[in-house]
Amino acid sequence: MTLRRITTVVVALLLLTAATADARRLIRVLAIGNSFSEDAVEQYLYELAAAQGDSLVIGNAYIGGCSIDRHWVNAQAAKPEYRYRKIVGGHTTTRKDVDLATIIRDDDWDIITLQQASHFSGLPYTYANLQHLKDYVLATATNPRVQMAWHLTWAYPANSTHGAFKYYGRSQQRMYSNILLTAGEVLPRVGISRVIPVGVTIQLARQKMGDVLNRDGFHLQLAYGRYAAACTWCEFLTGHSVVGNPYRPAGVDAATARLMQRMAHRALKVKI
Repeated sequence: MTLRRITTVVVALLLLTAATADARRLIRVLAIGNSFSEDAVEQYLYELAAAQGDSLVIGNAYIGGCSIDRHWVNAQAAKPEYRYRKIVGGHTTTRKDVDLATIIRDDDWDIITLQQASHFSGLPYTYANLQHLKDYVLATATNPRVQMAWHLTWAYPANSTHGAFKYYGRSQQRMYSNILLTAGEVLPRVGISRVIPVGVTIQLARQKMGDVLNRDGFHLQLAYGRYAAACTWCEFLTGHSVVGNPYRPAGVDAATARLMQRMAHRALKVKI
C-alpha cells in the first residue's frame, strides 16, 4: 500500500471515529419544573435520543404546579419538597423529599432548564425571582460549563376549565401570545438565550390535528401530546433533526409521529 493510500485510510478512520463519538455523546440534562416537565422529559425522550445514537441522563426536580417563586423559596430554605426522578441507561429511579441543592449537585449536568408554572407562564410580573433562581442554580451546579435553558410551556386547550385560564380571558390564542411575549421580554433580561419551545410545537400541531393535544384541560395527552414535547426536547438537546427518527411509542401511529416530528423541527426555528 502506498504512503498516499495509507494516509487516506488513516484520515478516513479518524473522521469516522470522530463522527461516531459525536453521535454517541452523553448529554446530562436536569429540568427544574413541575408536572409540565414531567409531561415533557420523563417519557419518550430517552428513547428518541437513543434511536438516533445519542445517550441522555435525564433528571426532573418535580413539585406539582411549582412556580419560580416557590422554587426560589425552596432553594433559600433548603426545603426537601421535591420528587427527584432520574433516567440513566433507560432505567428510572425515584427519590422523594429531596432538596433542590442535592438534586443539582447529584450530577455534572450539561444543561439545566427552568420554567414557570403554567398558570403564570404568560404574566411577566410573576418572574421577579427568575434572576435569583438562575444565579442560585449556576452557583450550585458542579459543572462550570453548565448551560441554562428555558422550557417554554404550552397554552391551555380552548375548552379548559382550569381556574387560571381566566387570566387570559379564557382564550387559548391570548394565552399562547402572552407566553411568547413574556418569554421574549423576560428571558433576555436574565441572560437566558436558549429556549425549548414545546409550547410552539403544541400550537403548530393543533393547527394540523385540532385541539386534542391535552388530556385534562392543561396537561398533555399521554401518547402523542407527550411525544410532541419529547421530540422538541430531543432535537434541542442533541442538535440532530428529529424528523425521520424511527422511535414512536405505543399509541402513536406512524403518520402522527411524522407530524409531531415536523412540528417540533419547525418550532425550533421560531425566534422567541
